[in-house]
Amino acid sequence: MMHALLLTGGTGFVGGALLDRLLSDCRYSPVVAVRRQICSFRSGLKTMEVGDISGVTNWQNALAGVKVVVHAAARAHVLSEESSDPLYEFRRVNVEGTLSLARQAVDSGVERFIFLSSIGVNGNITARPFTEDDIPDPKESYAISKYEAELGLRELSKETGMQLVIIRPPLVYGPNAPGNFNRLIRAVDSGVPLPLGCINNQRSLVALDNLVDLIVTCIDHPAAANQTFLVSDGEDLSTTELLRRMATALGKPARLLPVPSWLLEAGASMLGKKALSQRLCGSLQVDISKTRELLGWTPPLSVDAALRKTAAHFLEHRTH
Repeated sequence: MMHALLLTGGTGFVGGALLDRLLSDCRYSPVVAVRRQICSFRSGLKTMEVGDISGVTNWQNALAGVKVVVHAAARAHVLSEESSDPLYEFRRVNVEGTLSLARQAVDSGVERFIFLSSIGVNGNITARPFTEDDIPDPKESYAISKYEAELGLRELSKETGMQLVIIRPPLVYGPNAPGNFNRLIRAVDSGVPLPLGCINNQRSLVALDNLVDLIVTCIDHPAAANQTFLVSDGEDLSTTELLRRMATALGKPARLLPVPSWLLEAGASMLGKKALSQRLCGSLQVDISKTRELLGWTPPLSVDAALRKTAAHFLEHRTH
C-alpha cells in the first residue's frame, strides 16, 4: 500500500536522512515542504513551498491527498541567539507553527501526525532512566516549546480523532551531525588532549539511522497510534567511553586526561559554561522498554557500527 506522506524538515539533519529512507522504499510517496524552492534539491522529488513556519503558514496545497504527516521541522538550539525573547521565537515556530499545521492536517483528512519532539521535555539530567510516563520537566526554551506543542497536539487529537505519535530522541549523531557531537569528533580527530578521561556518567544517544528506522516504523504500525516513545541505541555510554570508541572509529589514539569531573564542572561554572559541563559530565538515560515491546522494535545499528559510519563520512569530507 502506497502512503501519501508530507515531510517537514526534509532539508535538515534528521529530515534529510528520513527522506533518503522514504525514497528508497516503494511504499511511500513523500511530499517535502520547503521554505522556498531550491533548484538543486532532489530532482524529481515533489516539493511544496510553504515559506517560514508560524501560526499563519498556509499548508493547504502541501497537504492535498496526504494521509500521514511527519513533522521534523523546528526552530532548534541556536548557537548565537540574536532574539531578545528566545522563548517567544521558539513558541512562534515550534508551538504555533506546529499546531497550525496539525489543525490544517485535520481539515485535509490526515489520519496520522508524527511529531519529532525532544528528550528535553522530560528534563536535562537523570538519577534513573526517563520513561514516557514521567512528569515532564523541560528546562530550556527549546524543550519548553516542544512540550507545549505536545500538549496542544494531544488536545487536538482527542477532539478530532487524528492519530498522534510523539517521539522524544536524546542527542542524535551520525554523518554531518551538527552541534556538540560535531565539535567532539573534530576535537578527537585533531589529537589535542582532552580533560575528559575520568567521567563516570551515563548518557543515552541515538544514531541517526536508528531514529529514522523508528520514525518509519511509526508511519503505519497500528500500535503506535496515540503513543509517546523514547528512543536510543539501547546502550548507554559515559562521555569518556564515547570518546574512546570515537577515537577507535577514527583510527586515532584517545588522548584523554584524567581530570576529575567535579573540577571540570567547577571550572565550567566559573566560565559561564554550566550547561555544557552538564552535557559532558551529567547523566541522561532513557528507558526504551515500551518502544521495544509495543512496536517490536530493536535498534538496527549498534553504537560501534554507527560510530564507524559517522567517522568514515567525517574522514572522507573533512577539510584541513
